[in-house]
Amino acid sequence: MRNAFADAFHEIGKADPKLAIVVADISPAGSIQKFREEFPERFINTGVAEQAMIGICAGMALRGMRPFAYTIATFSLFRPFEMVRDDLCYQDLPVTVVGMGSGVVYSTLGGTHLTQEDIAVASAVPNMQVIAPCDPLEVEAATRFCALESGHPTYLRIGKAGEPVLTEGAEEPWVFGKIRYLRKGEDVCILACGGIMSMAFDVAQRLEAAGTTVSLASVHTVKPIDRDGIARALGQHRRVAVIEEHAPHGGLGSRVKEIAWDTGAGCDLKCFSLKDEFIHLYGGHEQLLAAHGLEAGTIAAALQA
Repeated sequence: MRNAFADAFHEIGKADPKLAIVVADISPAGSIQKFREEFPERFINTGVAEQAMIGICAGMALRGMRPFAYTIATFSLFRPFEMVRDDLCYQDLPVTVVGMGSGVVYSTLGGTHLTQEDIAVASAVPNMQVIAPCDPLEVEAATRFCALESGHPTYLRIGKAGEPVLTEGAEEPWVFGKIRYLRKGEDVCILACGGIMSMAFDVAQRLEAAGTTVSLASVHTVKPIDRDGIARALGQHRRVAVIEEHAPHGGLGSRVKEIAWDTGAGCDLKCFSLKDEFIHLYGGHEQLLAAHGLEAGTIAAALQA
């Protein structure tokens, strides 16, 4: 995903001189190296000074630039949170805060590098938009939206590297603020956001092998949430599942439950998320997800019960 972001950002930046990026201790600027070499005057590395990164972006936006703040997710949102809230959101500035390596992708680096609650934190702030693309193609679409159309602060939650392309040939196009069906079925609807969508595909295959038809929908825009689209999904399927790489409170599952209650949905609704705890496990990404209960076979079995 980070490569898709960098490539899209570079392409847009070649045509738009207002586009700039401020990073914090990403060396040698990670996948954004190409933009750095070609447009050094629009690239700033603040080092380990994330608060300054956000403040500089705010100042640039006030001068008519279109800045992005980019670093590892915990450090792009949590460490400079006061500046995100007051400098960006209070003034409603069109700055995109990119959280790279979201969720528990940095599994071997411990709790300091895990963003289990970032969607809840970002969504709670007025004026902040939250986008969580599910694959590299959605990252490209979201980056273009943030760079060319968005007029508000946005938290863009992306993965790290190696995520598969899932949305090529999707039933519907990417549209900000709308859920997007990647495939349609009649029995079960799986709603997911972010890189965990690859697990949702695995779950869908297991259910379909057992004779259950499955709809898969990417809820890439978590705020503002597509209340009407989710309400229709709840009303059109006998069972709905939410799969997210996020804490159980304040994320996609919480919002879907809220909509289900408000609309009196009669479907069976199950939510699968990270646990509300820090799990002290040293291992790979999939191992940590499994320790949280996020494993395709376990989810499929629960949906077949």
